[in-house]
Amino acid sequence: MTEQDDRTPETSARWAVPPGTLVLAGTPLGNRGDATDRLRTALATADVVAAEDTRRVRRLAADLDVRIAGRVLSYYDQVEAQRAPELVEALRAGQSVLVVTDAGMPSVSDPGYRVVEAAVNAGLPVTCLPGPSAVTVALALSGLPSDRFCFEGFAPRKPGERARLLAELANERRTMVLLEAPHRVTAMLEACVEAFGADRRAAVCRELTKTYEEVRRGTLGELVEWSRDGVRGEITLVIAGAEPASELDADELVRLVEQEVASGSSKKDAVALVAAAPGTPKRTVFDAYPRR
Repeated sequence: MTEQDDRTPETSARWAVPPGTLVLAGTPLGNRGDATDRLRTALATADVVAAEDTRRVRRLAADLDVRIAGRVLSYYDQVEAQRAPELVEALRAGQSVLVVTDAGMPSVSDPGYRVVEAAVNAGLPVTCLPGPSAVTVALALSGLPSDRFCFEGFAPRKPGERARLLAELANERRTMVLLEAPHRVTAMLEACVEAFGADRRAAVCRELTKTYEEVRRGTLGELVEWSRDGVRGEITLVIAGAEPASELDADELVRLVEQEVASGSSKKDAVALVAAAPGTPKRTVFDAYPRR
């Protein structure tokens, strides 16, 4: 073994939350066996534990056979902004602050960003204990390309706002990961069919790492029909990116624009509609059919 190899186990065993440091810690998505040793140590040694749900973090600690010795305070979406200065002051005083959410990684569609921003702006140290994340677990299980992806979090609840977001993503080439509530899954999938087409590949991942974990793969059209019977549990949706389209020649672009005009669109709107199609550069359309 190298000298570094000899030191690693000893260093790990002695690890504790550093004084005056903000620590983000990933927590299990549902299977307590996914908790890391450093999470256990952090829960036991942090001066302040800022939790999305104080009852859940105490239950998690009990399940892990850990006693939280520090001060526990709530840190959920509605109080995140007002709590951040208080946590920064604790850090300035030399206290260690641990941030945990109900499941997964803080600041990834969960509270955490504001206190990280405040600590960074104050020049205070911030570190992270890697752990479970529904985003990467679902991506790995989806069967879709994972070399490049984007995370969009929860889509807007209002149909119009959701449709606008998905329209913006229609030409996205990377695999997309979104979160959704179970009672809105069908509506979300229907909106995706409208924006991306029924043949776009996707996967609905539910109850990840839990007893009833399920990954349903297929086209968006197939997944809509499957979801109509009702879907339960925590949902992560993974959608394939848009396929590259071959660039159209000028004559074909003109034909498409004229087709839109014949359907009732203004020339300006027709050019914009054709330019919005995958693989069609706007400049090319404008040059082929100048706006008047």
